[in-house]
Amino acid sequence: CPCPLPHGDCSLSRLLRRLLSARRSLEICLFAFSSPQLGHAVRLLHRRGVRVRIVTDAQYMGLQGSQIGLLRHAGIQVRHDQESGYMHHKFAIVDRRVLITGSLNWTTQAIQNNRENVLVVEDAEYVKPFLDEFERIWEEYNPINYRFF
Repeated sequence: CPCPLPHGDCSLSRLLRRLLSARRSLEICLFAFSSPQLGHAVRLLHRRGVRVRIVTDAQYMGLQGSQIGLLRHAGIQVRHDQESGYMHHKFAIVDRRVLITGSLNWTTQAIQNNRENVLVVEDAEYVKPFLDEFERIWEEYNPINYRFF
């Protein structure tokens, strides 16, 4: 684990454990996703048969180091915005019951160097609004709705 905390239990290893606990579904809504470790974990879940869906920002997903291309190449469903503003959410939902949210972009820079926060919640009262927001954005970013000039 490359984070500065003791290696027995660091923020990255805790996040990986939560993600890898998925058995049925993983919804991810992120502005930036370039962490190779997190990308590998998401591809592993997909190979295990977990339904993975990702919503991301169009401008960020094409930058060097982004994991989005690798995830798409692995067969993971990815949708992105088409607007001028950023899709700036940072959350994931494991098996429709565990919410992972906070300021953390899933980047090596954020994990190793930034002051970030991550909150994990298993209370349906808090999970449901995020799940509803994911579904709303998922439908809004459906490629059928894309505008071509």
